[in-house]
Amino acid sequence: MVRTAEVLNAYRLVLRSTRKSFKGDTLMLNESAAEVRKRFEENRHVNSDAEVKRLVEEAKEAAGFISTMIVQAKLTPQGGYAVKATNDHKDLTLEVPSEALLPKTT
Repeated sequence: MVRTAEVLNAYRLVLRSTRKSFKGDTLMLNESAAEVRKRFEENRHVNSDAEVKRLVEEAKEAAGFISTMIVQAKLTPQGGYAVKATNDHKDLTLEVPSEALLPKTT
């Protein structure tokens, strides 16, 4: 049986991951927190232990993905973008989007 504490721990884990990945970006922090809450609220009334367990595992996977696969690039004074990888990104290959995909600033 999946306990409420496990669901709350998964919820907090995802929120911590978003706070870490989007640190300093108020818009993304607010939007990601709202999306996480929405996803958990959508499943509030799930009763099946198997389904709750699956959803908790999915949340843990999402937290891992957010922590390791999302890196925010910051605009530099020279007009380029800088990425600061952390230990969470150790041994991973970072894929930088094409300049054509990045918004132009004036």
